Amino acid sequence: MLNRVIFLPAAFFLASLAPLRAAVEDSVKALAATGREGAGNEAAAAAWKAVVSEGPRALPALLVATGTRGVVVDNWLRLAADAITDGALRAKQPLPLAEVEAFLKDTKNAAPARQLAFDLIAKADAALADKIEPGLVNDPVQELRRGAMARLITAAKAKANGDAKAAYLHALDAVRDEDQTNEIAGALKKLGVTVDLPKHFGFLMKWNVIGPFDNTDRKGFDTVFPPELEVKPDTEYNGKTGKVKWKTVESKDERGKFDFNKPFGSLKGVTGYAVTTFDSATEREAELRLGCKNGWKVWLNGELLFSRDEYHRGAQMDQYKMKCRLKKGANTILVKCCQDEQKEEWTVEWEFQLRVCDSTGTAIHSTK
Repeated sequence: MLNRVIFLPAAFFLASLAPLRAAVEDSVKALAATGREGAGNEAAAAAWKAVVSEGPRALPALLVATGTRGVVVDNWLRLAADAITDGALRAKQPLPLAEVEAFLKDTKNAAPARQLAFDLIAKADAALADKIEPGLVNDPVQELRRGAMARLITAAKAKANGDAKAAYLHALDAVRDEDQTNEIAGALKKLGVTVDLPKHFGFLMKWNVIGPFDNTDRKGFDTVFPPELEVKPDTEYNGKTGKVKWKTVESKDERGKFDFNKPFGSLKGVTGYAVTTFDSATEREAELRLGCKNGWKVWLNGELLFSRDEYHRGAQMDQYKMKCRLKKGANTILVKCCQDEQKEEWTVEWEFQLRVCDSTGTAIHSTK
């Protein structure tokens, strides 16, 4: 009977806890009322104590509430869950780990709540956590995947030569995060295997570009230049210093960076455009993920997805995530990238990196 309970849906076992869930929800409302500069802290502290006093039986209801009211409330709930778990372990009280495990396995539950569920299991039963974690390597929650990937990397390090190569290649198939990918790629390089990082991440490398247009006094960001209205490969337009036309450029950067300084020269107070076609095998949900330290806008099939009029605050991979829907067949992606007029050495970069992936960061590749 116990084995059957472990794999019941979270909603089933929580239905019997309706009164407790209502009590926890009342406490959560008090926690949610906590404002800036300590407003509501007294009520929140009282609510927190009320939740903790319920003991281990409150954990499933706490998990249901986590991830529903924002970071502040989640912090209170995590502290309450930790306090309950620590107290139960000290008193050698049983914890509802079967219910917590069932909650973790239901990927429809909120990501912060599932992360909390795994953390509680790891604290209460390390052996159970060791059993569960390897199965999270393809989990939709990044934090849960990382631990599983770390185990694969550690296992690969313990192997030699051919076995290590096979283990690292297996890990490469599953890895999504940049730092872990770099570690795996570095290890494979030492074993004589070159990893195509742009392909692994799904970076778009080949673009048609045009520019420079003006961005004096940062006015170019809001100015609608011709490429925003039409993309005609053989048409010339008036640029900042003369006629400009489209040209094809392919990036060779292993992190997928496209540098406008290469086709146009190191310029200031300018705007450039890059366009490419992405062919999708099916109509599907996707994400465009961009890294850029300049002012930028991104359109998909003529629809503006997002923009940011900010300069030189640093750039990193997947800095901006734009949810979108790809249509089957050809999809047009247009990037506008503005360079300001600052002269410092650290303002030279006029570049971006953009990749297409699913919500877990797994690359989606163009069929062409």
